[in-house]
Formats: sequence, structure tokens, C-alpha cells
Amino acid sequence: MRTHFRTCNLCEAMCGLEINYQNKTIISIKGDKNDTLSKGHICPKATALTDLYTDKDRLKTPIKRTENGWIDISWEAAFNEIETELKRIQKQYGKNAVGSYRGNPTVHNTGLMLFGTPFLQSLGSNQSYTATSVDQLPHHFASFFMFGHYLMFPIPDIDRTDFMLIMGGNPAVSNGSIMTAPDFSNRLKAIKNRGGKVVVVDPRFTETAKIANNYYPIKPGTDAFLLLAMLHVIFEEKLETLGHLAAHTNGLETLREAVKNYPPEKIAKIIGFSSEEIKQMARDFANAKTAVCYGRLGLSTQEFGGLCQWLVNVLNCVTGNLDTEGGALFTKPIIDIVGMSKMTGKTGSFNKRQSRVHKLPEFTGEFPVATLSDEILTPGEGQIKAMITIAGNPVLSTPNGKHLEEAFASLEYMVSIDIYLNETTKYANIILPTTTGLETPLYDLVFHQFAIRNTAKYSEALFEKSEEQRHDWEILKELTKRFSGKENPLNLEQTLDYMLQFSSYKDSNLSVEELKKHPHGLDFGALKPQLPERLFTADNKVELAHPLFLGDLERLNAKLNESSSEKTLEFPFSLIGRRHLRSNNSWMHNSERLVKGKERCTLLIHPKDANFLQIEDGQIVKVTSDVGQVQLPIEITDSIMPGVVSIPHGWGHHRKGTKMEVAQQHAGVSLNDLTNAKNLDFLTGNADLSGTKVKIENI
Repeated sequence: MRTHFRTCNLCEAMCGLEINYQNKTIISIKGDKNDTLSKGHICPKATALTDLYTDKDRLKTPIKRTENGWIDISWEAAFNEIETELKRIQKQYGKNAVGSYRGNPTVHNTGLMLFGTPFLQSLGSNQSYTATSVDQLPHHFASFFMFGHYLMFPIPDIDRTDFMLIMGGNPAVSNGSIMTAPDFSNRLKAIKNRGGKVVVVDPRFTETAKIANNYYPIKPGTDAFLLLAMLHVIFEEKLETLGHLAAHTNGLETLREAVKNYPPEKIAKIIGFSSEEIKQMARDFANAKTAVCYGRLGLSTQEFGGLCQWLVNVLNCVTGNLDTEGGALFTKPIIDIVGMSKMTGKTGSFNKRQSRVHKLPEFTGEFPVATLSDEILTPGEGQIKAMITIAGNPVLSTPNGKHLEEAFASLEYMVSIDIYLNETTKYANIILPTTTGLETPLYDLVFHQFAIRNTAKYSEALFEKSEEQRHDWEILKELTKRFSGKENPLNLEQTLDYMLQFSSYKDSNLSVEELKKHPHGLDFGALKPQLPERLFTADNKVELAHPLFLGDLERLNAKLNESSSEKTLEFPFSLIGRRHLRSNNSWMHNSERLVKGKERCTLLIHPKDANFLQIEDGQIVKVTSDVGQVQLPIEITDSIMPGVVSIPHGWGHHRKGTKMEVAQQHAGVSLNDLTNAKNLDFLTGNADLSGTKVKIENI
């Protein structure tokens, strides 16, 4: 028996694994106690790497859709057809007739990260879409306009803070998410054990809330009001301080004036808890020795996601907790994408172009994915006629999935780079499968950028690929050569070596070969203050009151005196999503060990609402929105607010034409068959997926 050490790539936590194996058989997967970041912690997802490697449904060679079904074809034939068809479409309709979508797993794969962008650039199309605009786009937006770079994410210094306010996030399940922090639950408990405090604000009493000192249920979509009211209290009671950033901020007085319109007495009824609770939360946060506010998916995927992420940063800043130990700090990873911007000048962009149909703003080269289906279905110059999807399943993960199915079915041509025949890739003409998991090397380019410590780790592949397989970077290199006419001479390791020449830690003489000597990773220490040196704004200051955010307050203010609309009366419940520890993306549902046990795709509903509707636990109900309808069993629980219901993300495997046997046996329903692509945070273009109005009926 032999032992292999690597990083798990199934979520953001970057947990270290100790894998015992013999030949090509995995004996066990457990936590690597010597890993510099995770210290032996793993979650149940890690063991599914075995299932992923041995999955009989996983594709290993290209397949082509024909009138008589799917057939195997050679790599050369696949590349030739893709080149011919995409070039034909671009010649006939223009460069922008080919669109692309990259899914969440892209950022967990080094090859896709390093070689994906050059391929898409070789196509010359501006029709680029990713999972960003159904996830963290408001984070990027706030960072770009406050700090000057779209990847300048302040990371909670959880291991040294005295007070942590968690809003719209469930890090006990996600182990962070834009805060890479394995074993998050025990890190939260450590805050309490050292005399600190943890507060959770969420419409659902989450796994994280169970650990917290205090929990406050909040009406979905009203978090911006709470943050504004807290800032009102802090300024009114003169609790603000900028600390060492006093000379490096703009807009403090403008901000002070803007929040005067949000006293707790005015806000309490809107959000669902008392003015005294708001005041006490603000005082506790401002008076704590150190404090940090963390807002995640529930804040981003709502109508005012951009305002929420701006206000989270503002709250941390005006209480002296931005760029301070125990507050929110910035990382300095060895491959420092942000730091390299000093050389490249690539810090992000906004609204250089607008989408063809709905005139939505571009952000850093991407359009909001909520508009993708209309860009395909709406005739006219610039209409998308062909699509390339990479490691994504937008039929299940983007709003109004059934409308997107209609759009994909109408395309002249589609290519998917993916390991499964799933709800999205079934519309492709050709699927190009990559190696994955244990067959691939891994350096986590993105999540070292978001980690709670400055660490580095390179994981070699455990198993060699078979002769007929291709790595993701090999596929993308070949496609890039065919569309650009230029051959990239570097492989994956050589590309990483090149990037390491510009390392933040130049005295360490780092290389891929050097990283291989440290299979448990390297620790370069805790996060440290880096401002103003790391700022990218024009005047090298933090912008507290950018006009875009202040202007969007007018849209928010329209909600202050909003009365019940006809839509609210027809659809009285607010629908939110949720995540489970044994799930992350839809493709994980083909692992038997991750889907076994109690059914998880249920509709959570409060006992009072269930009693009013005269429905019983486990009963199948019909849930209807203004765009769709699903049927699923209910789960009655007091862990969710009255008037709010919840369906988990990523299910809906009942669609015909796929080949994911385990997932089909645990099909569930898709939350995004109910969400409306027209519901957006119009400031950023991010999808509004939290608080969809629905009605519930007996069947």
C-alpha cells in the first residue's frame, strides 16, 4: 500500500488529503493531519473522489450526438468538426455569434484556469458568461469600486477576531466560500471559547446559527436595510473610527449623511426584528476589540446584492476593522493575481459594453448570465448561434432553466467540455471530456487568494490518465491553436513555473519542483495589513461613497413604503436556497455516498405555515412562481421563518436524455425552474435568486 497527499478540489476549503492506495485501487481517504491549512479536517465530499474516479457514467473520450443517439468519435475528428463548424458560424454571422459559459468547477481546476481564457480569447467573441453572475459578482463589484481591483476581497481574520457577524452565509457547511477556512465550525467555536461572540443573521436557522451566540431571523432581501441602520447607529452614537486608514479613505462625510435616512425605528418592521436589537448589534460590533462582518451568497444573490457587499466592507472600515488583525484583511499568496496587476494593469472593467437585448452592463469581460437565453433566442445582428460550455450545468444553476433549455435546443451548434452527459451537455453536438480529480495536478490559483492564511501547495496527479484521455489544458491548447493559429509551447507545470517567477515571496526561490518537495503545503504566515500599498484606486484611497452605490439607494428607498402588491398576494411565500455539507454542484449528485440517506431535496416550511395550508410532513406539494412549477415533498421545521420556504440548489435530474444514473435515482427538483431571469440586482447584473415569490398548493 502506498500513500499520496493532495488537496481536495471539490469545494473552496482546500482540505489536505491522505490517500492510501494500491495499484489503481483507493483503500482510504482521510484528512492530512500535517496539512498546513486544514490540519486533518475533511468533510464527507472528499471520500467521493473515489466515486468520481471510478464512475461508470464519466466520459473519457469524445462523443457526438446523431439522429440515432450518441456515438464515440476520435479526438482528431472531434477537433476537426468543432473547428469547421465554429469557423463557419463566425464567418456567416460574425465573431460574436459564438457564446461561452464557464461553470463553477472551472475555478477548482488549474488547467481550466490557466488555458481557458486564451482559448476564449482566440475566438474573438465578446459573448462571455460564467457562474459569477449567479454567485459572487457583487463581491467583485464592491471590490472594484472601493479598492480598485475586482479580486481585492477582504478576508475575515477568523482565528484572531473577537466578534464575527455572519450574514447570508452558512460557512459551517461551505467551510468558507470566498473565505477559505477548513474546519470552520471549530474555528467559530474557538471564537466563543476565547470569550468572543458569533452572531448570525439569516432567514433560516442554519448549521452555522446553531454554533453562534445569537441568531436573528431576517426577511429575505432586506439585509441592506439592516446594514444601513447599523451604520446609522454607529455614526449617531459617534462609534466610528477609521484607525490607520483615516488618511486613506474618501467619502466618510458623504456616507455619514447618506445613512441618516435609515434609523432603526424606521427599519425594524421591514427586516423583521426590533430597533433595540439593531442598536445593540451595532454597538456590540463597534465596541468589540476586533470585529468582522462576513456576507455571502444570501447577500449577493438578491435584489440589492451590490449594496449589501458594499455595506459589509463599509461597516468593517468605519469601525476600524478593515486591514487590521482580527478584522478583514487581504491575502498575499505566492502566485498573487492581484499583485501581478501592478505589471499588467488588469484590475477589472465595468460597462464598457452592454448586452444586445436587455442592455445589461459588462463586468470584466462578462455579461450577466441571466440574459443568455434571450441573447440566443432573440433574432438580429449579434444573435448567439453557437455555444461552448466548460465545466458547467447552467440549465440547473441559472435562473429559469427551462427557458435556457429552449435556447440551447435552438442553437445551430454547441460544444461542451465536461465529464458528464448532463442536463446541459445533452444539447451539445460534441462533448469533450477532461481528466478530473485524482488524474489531475492541482495548484489552487483562486482559493489561495481567498484563504485565511498565506499558504501554498501543489498536488501532483495520483493516477496517470489512460492513453485515450486528454487533460483539460491539452484540450484547450489544441483548440486555441486551431483558432489563433499560434501554438503555446508551455504545458501546465511550465506555465505555473513562469508565474512563480513573479512570486510575492521572491526570496523563497519557489518553483513547481520545490513545491513538490512539500506535499503538505507551505505556510507563509497569517494575513497582515497591506493598505494603502495594495490599493488600485486612482488616488490610492478606499472609496467609501462611490456615486454608483449612493445612486442605487434610490432604488432601495422605493421599498421603504412599499405596500403589498398583487404579486405578493398571489405568491405569498419567499423562496430561498440552501446547501448541504455533502453537496456543492449538480455533478456531485452522481456519487452514491453523497446522495444516500434521508432525502435532501425537500421544501422547508414553518409549522405555522404548514398548519395554515393544512399540509403534513412528507406530503408532496406543488410550488408555483411566475415562471414555473415544481412538485416535491415538504419538511416541516421551525428552523425557517414563517412566510419563507427553502429548496436546495443543484437538483432537478429528472430530465430525459442524460446519463447520470445515480443522480437520476435521486432526481429532486430544480430551484431554478422557479426563479425568473428578469429578476436582477440591476446595479451589478447579478441574478436575484433569494426571495423568489411562490405559492404552495396541495396536490
